[in-house]
Amino acid sequence: MLGTDVVSAARSAGHDVVAHDRETVDILDPDAVGRTVDGADVVVNCAAWTAVDLAEERESDAFAVNATGPQVLARRAREAGARIVQISTDYVFPGDATSPYGETDLAAPRSAYGRTKLAGEWAVRAENPDHLVVRTAWLYGAAGRCFPRTIARAMAERGALQVVADQVGQPTWTRDLADLVLRLVAAGAPAGTYHGTSSGSTSWHGFAQEVVASAGMDPEAVAPTSSADYSQAAPRPAYSVLGHDAFARAGVAPIGDWQERWRVAAGEVLGSTA
Repeated sequence: MLGTDVVSAARSAGHDVVAHDRETVDILDPDAVGRTVDGADVVVNCAAWTAVDLAEERESDAFAVNATGPQVLARRAREAGARIVQISTDYVFPGDATSPYGETDLAAPRSAYGRTKLAGEWAVRAENPDHLVVRTAWLYGAAGRCFPRTIARAMAERGALQVVADQVGQPTWTRDLADLVLRLVAAGAPAGTYHGTSSGSTSWHGFAQEVVASAGMDPEAVAPTSSADYSQAAPRPAYSVLGHDAFARAGVAPIGDWQERWRVAAGEVLGSTA
């Protein structure tokens, strides 16, 4: 989902882009990665194990994709003289804050997914000084499965839904994140960690109501419920709001308000529900 929009945005900006997926490059194969990144100026890693609950059972597999793979990419990018952009996650934080997490706040993941993604951050920082670690959260887009399309379909089928209201975060359009990555690179942003999420915040319930309204249905048919009503292997962060102070230091504007950006994105994203 994100990779598709990164490739599209980069090509639209006139960059020479070579796109790969796991069918063409195994990021755990140092030789294959070395051949792939040779001659590159920037390597953007959108590969990740994102099956959060399954990671609890298969943490070693998740670690290979989320930590070892980024280590290989970062080392080979450094050897090729390329900057690396590593996409990370809000799950590196415990989710118990009451104000936005800063880029330098202490990480304390509570899930296997969060642990493996944090290990990937450390690996990238250690292997390539010219890195941008971009944490994101609550992604949606037109090129993959995502919360808005799931909600719109379910509401159309059932006529009413219950959605958790005690998890708060920042719905973020993959096209906006792709644009942000390009702007960071174009600005020559200092190496470091950035938070690539929309501004503002809402709950999953609040987001679902916006989605349902955009789909032409009654948002009041979405009722709030609690996380305690769902049994999931991996704990979800109750508070995933990320701060954006690092952008000011880099001279790069953050992504706009989540609600405004959703209303721009809605037609494209929900148009893929058929």
